[in-house]
Amino acid sequence: MSMISRIDFSAQQDETWDDQSRGTIRYRTLISAPNTDTDNIVCGVAMMAAGDTFALHSHEHSEVYFGLEGEGDVMIDGDSYRLAPGVALFIPSNALHGVPLATSPLKWFYTFAADSFAEVEYKFPHEQTKG
Repeated sequence: MSMISRIDFSAQQDETWDDQSRGTIRYRTLISAPNTDTDNIVCGVAMMAAGDTFALHSHEHSEVYFGLEGEGDVMIDGDSYRLAPGVALFIPSNALHGVPLATSPLKWFYTFAADSFAEVEYKFPHEQTKG
């Protein structure tokens, strides 16, 4: 059984991709086993400065973005959707999505129905080998 967890955003460290071809986005995972005594949900906050990137990618888990600060365009399966404070975007399972370029600072809350962030397998088309 999971326990109640209280996580302070300001006490968390920024995380980034080791490979910057995946993007220069920063994020802070807030809820994710085993760091929190939780299951069935992963969430955090993503942050982009003007000029940052988040390469197009997909994953089996559906995802929700909820805009917190700034405005920006999120590409989902070839279409552009404006993310802004108070706007939620549902991203279906295996949809190709990302923020190719932030033109101004952008911050959003994200969540997956998964036990841990490590369970979410990101697939970046530019990393796929040709068969």
